[in-house]
Order: sequence, then C-alpha cells, then structure tokens
Amino acid sequence: MASSRVSQLLGHVQTPAGECSLCILPRHRQVHTCGPNAQKYGSSIFKLTAAYKADTFADKVNLGVGAYRDDDNKPWVLPVIKKAKAILANDEALDHEYLPITGLPEFTSAAARLILSPDSVALKEGRVASVQTISGTGANHLGALFLSRFYEFNGEKQVFLSNPTWINHLAIFKNVGIAPIYYPYYDPKTIGLDFAGFVNSLRNAPKRSVFLLHACAHNPTGVDPTPEQWEQLADVILEQGHYAFFDCAYQGFASGDLDRDASAVRYFEQRGVPMLICQSFAKNAGLYGERIGALHVIGSTKAEADRVKSQLSVLQRSEISNPPSHGARLVSMILNDPQLFAEWQRDIKTMAQRIIDMRDRLFDILTNKLKTPGNWDHIVNQIGMFSFTGINAEQVNALIEKAHIYLTANGRISMAGLNSNNIDYFAENLDKAVRGTL
Repeated sequence: MASSRVSQLLGHVQTPAGECSLCILPRHRQVHTCGPNAQKYGSSIFKLTAAYKADTFADKVNLGVGAYRDDDNKPWVLPVIKKAKAILANDEALDHEYLPITGLPEFTSAAARLILSPDSVALKEGRVASVQTISGTGANHLGALFLSRFYEFNGEKQVFLSNPTWINHLAIFKNVGIAPIYYPYYDPKTIGLDFAGFVNSLRNAPKRSVFLLHACAHNPTGVDPTPEQWEQLADVILEQGHYAFFDCAYQGFASGDLDRDASAVRYFEQRGVPMLICQSFAKNAGLYGERIGALHVIGSTKAEADRVKSQLSVLQRSEISNPPSHGARLVSMILNDPQLFAEWQRDIKTMAQRIIDMRDRLFDILTNKLKTPGNWDHIVNQIGMFSFTGINAEQVNALIEKAHIYLTANGRISMAGLNSNNIDYFAENLDKAVRGTL
C-alpha cells in the first residue's frame, strides 16, 4: 500500500520509467516494496528520507534513518574522531599520495585483528587476505565479484540471503552474475528467528553453497542467533561444505562490546569454516561519508591467501585503483594507539547504550503505561540500530499519513531515530495505530 503522503511529498521528484515512486524494484518484476512483499524487500530509504525532509509538520519523526543520532536528533561526531583528526591535521609529514591498491597496510592489518582477534590462528599463520574497500558496500561487492570469478559453485551461481536482508545485497550479487535466493530467517508470528527454517535451508541447499550471514545486529530485523544457535549453524555449514559470507556492519555498535559482536565470526574461524568477512567502520566510527571498510578472505594456506590477495588487487585496480586515505588513516590511528582505542570503546558504548535505553523505554511505555495490545518483548530482545515492530502495512501507512512518523512499509524502525523528545509521541501514535484509532 503506497502512502499518499509520501507520494505527494515526492511529486516533484522524477521517477525513472518503469519504477514505482515508492519502490526500488522495476514494475515488471511485480514486486513492490510498498505492497505485500514489503517484509521481503524493504523500502526505499532514500526516498523516505526525502519525503520526511519535505514534510513541514513540526513534530515529524524519521525512523527510517540508517545513521546514529544523539538525543537531540543530531549527527554525532565521535570525540575520538575529533581527536584523531586534530592529530592528522598537525602532522607535517602527511601527504596525499596514492595508497597501495589493497589499501593502507596498517589499517587493513589492524582491522583484521579487530574482527578476528589478535589470537586468530588464521592471522598468525598468514592465511588472511585483507583489502581496504569502499566501506561495507564495497566489501560486499568485491567479495561477491571475487566469488563470481573464482568460487567453484555447485551448479548455478547463487547466494542464499536471509529473508529479509539489507536491500542492497540483492543488487550487489545480481550485478556480478550471482542469483540471490532466500533462506527463512524472520518469523512474523514470533517476531523472532525462524531457526528451524534456517537450519532446514542449510541442510537442503546444494553442497558448497554460499550463505550470507549477518555477523551481529541483523539488518533489518535486529534478530540474531544465540551463541548456541551459532554453534549449531557452524556444525551444519561444515557438514554441507558451505561457504560463509559474513557481513559485519555493526561491530561494537550492537551491544557496545567489540568482542561480543565479533563472537560469531571468531567462532566460525576457529571451527575452520570456509569464509570471508565484509567489515565497515561507517556505524561504529561514525564515518559514514568517509567510506571506510575492509574485506578479509580466509585461505586454507598462506600460499592460497597470497594468491587470493593478488586476484583481489587485480579486481580492485580495474574498479577504483586506490582506496581513499583520510578515513583509513583516522581508523588506523585509533586501532593502533592504545589510548585512542580505549576512548573509541567508550564512544561506542555511549552510542550502543543510548539505543538500548530507547528500547527499554519504548517497551516500558507500550507495556506498562499504554498497555498496548500484543506482546512487545521483541523490542528489547532485538539488538542493534533496527527493530521490526511487527505492525502491518496498513498501520505503517496510518503512522505516515496521520502522525507524520516515517518508517519503512515492513514496519522496521531505526531506534536511533528515537530520543527523549519524540519517544512518547511515537509510542502514543503506535498504540493508536495498533488499536485502529489513529
């Protein structure tokens, strides 16, 4: 169901031929993100944000934003980033020469240690090929392109994505000739993980299939497997010879603990699961526009990792030649300086704790103050920036149309968009939408 408010606000925006103004898939696919397939495909975040900006209502709320906001609804530059920038600005030896094709070495090595841990056997044995990328999107693209060229698929080139997943995963894999297929993940009945469906898909997929896994803070649901479930998933993946394609966009940002958020990746590496990891510093360092990320491919031997890195270098050369230096220098400085690293950890906890506090407060208002119909445990059980509310498209439309609260058609909200100034307004209108009185 398309929101007429969003349509009106976007009336001045020209929509490409063959596309719905609210969707990001062509009409001929007959899959509309604003219709019954909203849960599966998500909504156009950029168009939703444009509609929000065009709305002149004083108390409007944007819950589609995919970036952290402080309690005043302002972008937050991490104090440690400000400090690192000042240090760089005063470095007389700093130049603007090209980085190596595979990126700033001190950044990629430190980034690998961050996600895999300094005790990683693969790192100690030199079996990790690391390349600096254009944030997480670039890491996903380069990883997908590498597999498309060199992975021995069992039959057709295809990747299994969670249903739902980050919408850009679809385009990234399709653009390199790998067909996306969905595996069960989110259960709308429980507003939680369909673990049985997930495992069943792993068992029934062709041997050596590629499965994309969200390392922590699943986007868009906020639903993660438990440590015990990760162990069972690793068992089945090893039994079936599958390849794990980890997307880690929220390390530290999910729980406030860098090690906890990397636990699934580290466990899989310890078990010897064939894998690669896509890593982003957009969220946990607040460097959204600097596009800082890394791709780490784990080989079975050092010689294999060296060959992989050589091929990644060839692929990268033809696309971006050299990654940008500024953000990489900032992150490298933080990762390699114990004092700055400790300060960064404090900044991460500040962001993560605010998100957790908003979850707790929203749950309390809905459950204890408003006594909103239904069970809202999922609000506090989910983790990370996003939360699947469990409301339907009609209720979403009512929130947009009547309350000027902007969220995606599948009921996903960004907890970062909530703050002490708007959480009561949102909760009260959500309560009305659920009761059908809005």
